[in-house]
Amino acid sequence: MLIRQVRKDDLAEVVRIEQENFSEAEAASPEAMQERIAHIPDTFLIAELDGRLAGYIEGPVIKQRYLTDDLFQQVLPNPKESGFIAVTSLSVDHEFKKQGIGTMLVGALKDLAVAQKRQGITLTCHDYLIGYYEMNGFINEGLSASAHGGATWYNMVWENPEF
Repeated sequence: MLIRQVRKDDLAEVVRIEQENFSEAEAASPEAMQERIAHIPDTFLIAELDGRLAGYIEGPVIKQRYLTDDLFQQVLPNPKESGFIAVTSLSVDHEFKKQGIGTMLVGALKDLAVAQKRQGITLTCHDYLIGYYEMNGFINEGLSASAHGGATWYNMVWENPEF
């Protein structure tokens, strides 16, 4: 398995996997994914297995502890230091599910947060994913103010132990 930064030519596969895993209301548009690839390639990681895109994790760096819904619409280039990586999508191709790829991507993003001297990683998730993220070292910090896709979300935070 190779974990690498996103490339422009990954767009079609990223969009396919995003739409495969999220409802229409929750999935990022092709235009939003194209913008993320252009503006935040340093925090957009791809898992590649046997030359195929198996999954990805991505999100901008923000100053605040919790992500806000505007991050799903517009992305600015990442600041050089500090802040939290705000995961706006973690998605694995259906053919590669239940193989630990999501966990490997989360681990790689943690390593990246440490290397970039970020405060940590923040994300929101549905209630049925709380245990998954807790297993990966995140703390459930309660209900999120997010109304993205009309769903209920929970704030999950991993703090960089070296920050």
